Amino acid sequence: MKKLTVLSLVLIIVVSGLAFAGGRAEPATQELSWAHVYEPDLPYHQEAVWAADQIAARTDGRYSIQVYPASQLGSESEISEGLGLGTVDMIYAGAAFLSGSYGPIAIAEAPFVFRGFDHWMAFADSDLMEDLAAGYRDATGHHIVTPTYYGTRHVSSNRPIRTPADMQGLSIRVPDAPLYLMFPRAVGASPTPVAFAEVYLALQQGVVEAQENPLPTIRGMAFYEVQDYINLTGHMTNTLMTVVRGDLWDAMSAEDQAIFTEIINEAAVRSSEAIYQEELELGEWFEAQGLTVIDVDRQPFMDAVEPMLTGPDATWSADHLSRMQQIR
Repeated sequence: MKKLTVLSLVLIIVVSGLAFAGGRAEPATQELSWAHVYEPDLPYHQEAVWAADQIAARTDGRYSIQVYPASQLGSESEISEGLGLGTVDMIYAGAAFLSGSYGPIAIAEAPFVFRGFDHWMAFADSDLMEDLAAGYRDATGHHIVTPTYYGTRHVSSNRPIRTPADMQGLSIRVPDAPLYLMFPRAVGASPTPVAFAEVYLALQQGVVEAQENPLPTIRGMAFYEVQDYINLTGHMTNTLMTVVRGDLWDAMSAEDQAIFTEIINEAAVRSSEAIYQEELELGEWFEAQGLTVIDVDRQPFMDAVEPMLTGPDATWSADHLSRMQQIR
């Protein structure tokens, strides 16, 4: 009886000690990866790093997010696939790359569907954007937190482009996603998919004659060093989605989900506005670097593309297109 009493006391002391120690223990830190293909000096990356720091602080260190820029964890197609494989936790990815899993979301980057930055901002806060995010979630299980304005795409080249006829037979690099074939095919160019990290070399070596990207990207990736003309075609407006792996998002508390959403939304707004402001200023900067900037008449390019927006290559419905056009 005495031995049992002593043993009981020992067990009580041990259990109490463990409970006390557990009360003092720091919460476990979940380490997450946030992957994208863009250079570290671009606003998308800088705001992602800011968001990662804010999330760590606001969650008392429950999450530690490492942001991997410049294709460190793979191409845009690879990191998009990586969500399903569990090799990445968060990504920036363009709507065109996500459309392989859910076709209608490509409307967020379809040629000439946006009237300008204000239209894009209205879309980002629209019911259409919410419905597209929900459709993508149903199709993949992954959660789109918010869109970010990536910029309006223009053609850089070694020959002047003023009309669609000037693009006939032009070998132009495009991202490796089907949507990016629509514009060059509509104007008779020859689109060539090349990984983002390899574009500079492809231009330098003459593998392709031209490429198309927003002005901040053309600057950030130094494509202007191996091109003579910036042709302001404004043929696509890109939408970057911040996507969180579905099982990770579902495992979060409602409080943590709210923190992620609030911070990433703030980062997206700041990044979007910074990119737009940079677009307004870069024309003069490129001219100072010795390039010729051509302000083209966009209407003939729009006319060439218009039939394709409702053709067999469109992965969205007529209703999606109509809703996009009605956004004010």
